[in-house]
Amino acid sequence: MKYNSINNAKRYFTLPNEIFCIGLSSGEIAVYSYLLRCENRKTYQCYPSYKTIGQALKMSKNTVRKYIQSLEEKHLIETEKTEVYTKTGQKRNGTLLYTIRPIAEAIDYFHSDQLWRNA
Repeated sequence: MKYNSINNAKRYFTLPNEIFCIGLSSGEIAVYSYLLRCENRKTYQCYPSYKTIGQALKMSKNTVRKYIQSLEEKHLIETEKTEVYTKTGQKRNGTLLYTIRPIAEAIDYFHSDQLWRNA
């Protein structure tokens, strides 16, 4: 098989080095990494379900939910509820839409939180 940088680029994603400096647990890093893997690199958004994330990371849906909430609190992601319509026209809750926030915001939040805790 011939090396193709375009196809190869689709097989990898970058992980900011700073996530190892802002006090994340291994579970938070795993969930954050999975969201980065799934994100659309133009919109910084993705929408895997708790179940999908849990299956990929061998975690329960409740554990995934806990880590998602923690990542939101640490300003790494934002979540937004979505709606879907069935074939019969009924409105249902969809999966969450995740937006990956700039890492600089999370770092600033981490440092200000540390200053506040040590004051």
